[in-house]
Amino acid sequence: MTTETFTSIDVVPALHPGMLWIPGGNFRMGSDHHYPEEKPSHRVTVDGFWMDATPVTNAQFRAFADATGHVTFCELPPDPKDYPGALPEMLRAASSVFVAPPGRVSLRDHFQWWAFVADANWRQPQGPGSSIAGKDDHPVVHLAWSDVEAYAKWAGKEIATEAEWEFAARGGLEGTEYAWGSELAPGGVHQANTWQGEFPWQNLAEDGFAGTSPVRSFAPNGYGLHDMIGNVWEWTQTWYSPRHPDEKLKACCIPVNPRGAPKEQSFDPGMPEIPIPRKVMKGGSHLCAPNYCRRYRPAARMPQPVDTSTSHLGFRCIVRLQAQP
Repeated sequence: MTTETFTSIDVVPALHPGMLWIPGGNFRMGSDHHYPEEKPSHRVTVDGFWMDATPVTNAQFRAFADATGHVTFCELPPDPKDYPGALPEMLRAASSVFVAPPGRVSLRDHFQWWAFVADANWRQPQGPGSSIAGKDDHPVVHLAWSDVEAYAKWAGKEIATEAEWEFAARGGLEGTEYAWGSELAPGGVHQANTWQGEFPWQNLAEDGFAGTSPVRSFAPNGYGLHDMIGNVWEWTQTWYSPRHPDEKLKACCIPVNPRGAPKEQSFDPGMPEIPIPRKVMKGGSHLCAPNYCRRYRPAARMPQPVDTSTSHLGFRCIVRLQAQP
């Protein structure tokens, strides 16, 4: 991929440790060869920005929570007025946790492996009795959009748009399936923390991990970023739409720094039963498997309700040039 650098790294000093310069440029976003929501592939331009080299870790989020007293969304019982008609057992402090079934189940029913677990949160990701002891360098999980926004504001940072995130994940490569090239496991070597075996019951853990892994466990991409693919999905600030916009513009009018669909378009008309607006999440996770979720690719995307947290979703931050003094 050939990128045009808009601002020299030499004149833009990093304001925060642990961030890397992403030079910006023109690239082809999305894919016409996989899931419908990735279509159509289209050209986009993004300006340069700084990005966290890794997802935000448990240790980093703990520093934020200790400094601010922040209580995450899933640690608070939902207000019944916000969820009319909800079952009483759903109106409790809880979060979604992956629980492997004992054998093969229908892949059409995700409730076979997702459980709404009371008191599951970032400190006890599998629910009461679990902990993050010894996992300071694992990505923090069980965060709703409001938690991600609060952390970014405290840190003096922002959350990437889908376009910025995908550009960074590609690491300077264009036309390749994965962030590292054209093969999922070149030479039999796994490049990211994903699922090997038959999802959701058989996890062979050939990459060395059955759940989340310490950040930096795998080689970085071309920009030096770790875990852009696999380990945990990552929030973006872009409101979800079920397709990318059609590419009908001339080359002179390639979108620059697109922000995505407006909030009112983040509802999928094909799924009217979901009234909560949704953001785009990117990158796949340790639960992505060839037989079920082949979303361990930069172009892959999924919707995530802003009020929902899970055991396989985290985030990282960016700093845009205009935000710097």
